[in-house]
Amino acid sequence: MTITAKRSVDGRGKTITTFVVFSAATELEKMTESEELEVLTDEFEPFEHDSEAWCLRRGHVLRKSERTSEGHRFVIEKGSASRPGTSLAMVISSAGLEELLSPLGSALGAALEGVDVHLYFQGPAVKVLTTGFQPRLKGWGRPFTRFAAAGIAKSGHVPPREKLDQIRQLGGRLYLCGGSIPYFKVRREDVIYPDVPIIEYLSFVPIMERADIQLYI
Repeated sequence: MTITAKRSVDGRGKTITTFVVFSAATELEKMTESEELEVLTDEFEPFEHDSEAWCLRRGHVLRKSERTSEGHRFVIEKGSASRPGTSLAMVISSAGLEELLSPLGSALGAALEGVDVHLYFQGPAVKVLTTGFQPRLKGWGRPFTRFAAAGIAKSGHVPPREKLDQIRQLGGRLYLCGGSIPYFKVRREDVIYPDVPIIEYLSFVPIMERADIQLYI
């Protein structure tokens, strides 16, 4: 049976599932329940598993998953967009280009699934929330940062600032370590989000205690 979707998202050329799913989630927000969204991707096995898992988690229905001559086609029927009622608390301590990929990617994935996300930036990572921050490779690889960043972006990893914007758009909350700010010469006026609380462990530990998932990066 041929399914004609109301809207379409073209994620071909990208191999980061959170990039494609965020685009799909944005489109679904504009749609009413039971309307269908077409998502086009390259042939990449994780897309099949992640799309099914995300739909199940958020209450959408994966109506069709098929290989095409140009890649893969998914048809998603918008559901009630239920939230799982779980939470994630993560402490991020590194500001390196490669070191930020996993924590921010995991946080975005959790936020896309409706998880209540809390990110605490401490140590060098406080610089991630400052104006003009550009992540770099560490050590001997530092001169090759530009080439590495270009390759990462091509796959679908957006810059940290954009990922943080997406996480906040999905309801995620960010916190800055007050003790790390003066040590790493960060001023309050340098912080890209004026509403981010500057706290210490006594404030974040209770948040971690209530979280279902606790991570230290």
